[in-house]
Amino acid sequence: MRRLAFWRSAAPATIPPLFFSGAVAYVRQVCQDSGTPLVPQLTLFPASAIAMKHDPALHPLPPDERPVRPALLRGWKGRCPSCGAGPLFRGYLKVRENCPVCGQVLSHHRADDGPAYLTILIVGHLMAPLLLFAFVRLRPDPWILASVFSVGTIGLSLYLLPRLKGALIGLQWAKKMHGFGGRRDD
Repeated sequence: MRRLAFWRSAAPATIPPLFFSGAVAYVRQVCQDSGTPLVPQLTLFPASAIAMKHDPALHPLPPDERPVRPALLRGWKGRCPSCGAGPLFRGYLKVRENCPVCGQVLSHHRADDGPAYLTILIVGHLMAPLLLFAFVRLRPDPWILASVFSVGTIGLSLYLLPRLKGALIGLQWAKKMHGFGGRRDD
């Protein structure tokens, strides 16, 4: 009820700025003018969080949490989610037992069908509109259309599959899922 009163009482004469930092300053000013306490979620976004960078000096993580974004990016690059230096894969999709650099045990992962599902989802959503556009606008011979899009679909799938698997393993490591937190989930 208090939140509704805040939004009703905040009838500004001007339109707030569209930039995020300007919007936060605007909301702070409206809260100060109306005497309403500031909504806590709006004050927890420093400028570095907008840039999606983890800066421990600005917003340190609790000691039991791991940063998600660096782990996802390291996994996407095929690197160990813990140190970022060691290789994650032994082959195309075969994950190493341990990181050769930091010794992080990687055998806990349970990527299963997640990377394949995400690959199909992404490739399908990219290729289907392109296929429709090429068929309607360009009108190529059906054999040319089928061969070009088959090669494109296979190539994109082969490119995305190990990267998505690495990112999923990085997410599992960051969230301490499936044994990465020190206990097994059998």
